[in-house]
Amino acid sequence: MEALLGNRVLQATLLPWATAQILKVIIEIVWRRKFNLRLLTSMGGMPSSHSALVCGLAAAIALSDGAGSGAFALSIVLAMVVMYDATGIRRAASMQARILNQIIDELFQGHPISQVRLRELLGHTPLQVAAGAILGIVMAWWWMVR
Repeated sequence: MEALLGNRVLQATLLPWATAQILKVIIEIVWRRKFNLRLLTSMGGMPSSHSALVCGLAAAIALSDGAGSGAFALSIVLAMVVMYDATGIRRAASMQARILNQIIDELFQGHPISQVRLRELLGHTPLQVAAGAILGIVMAWWWMVR
């Protein structure tokens, strides 16, 4: 367990993820004047913590094992899949959930068919993914070279 907790690549991967989740709360306070701790465990929002995580992993592996390593190649492919999913599939699901919730609100006012609303914040805009990616790379680099 001590070896796992002392793993600098793992630390450099988790640090940008945690920072991105905390930044979501801070950005919500600044932009919307709302304090929402639920954002610490939510998907979606600015910046993308998933992008920060996988880009932090890739950067840390590049600095630790080199850009020619198999582990780095694997981490780049993983990062591409995660970021594509965040801006593509999950974002489309978010937009569909928003439209379905709007249909329910407009068509069935006074006659609810379900009290359960779909989660609308699942995916990310390309800007949110880019911000998460930059955060992950910069923080992993800082952690690994300090």
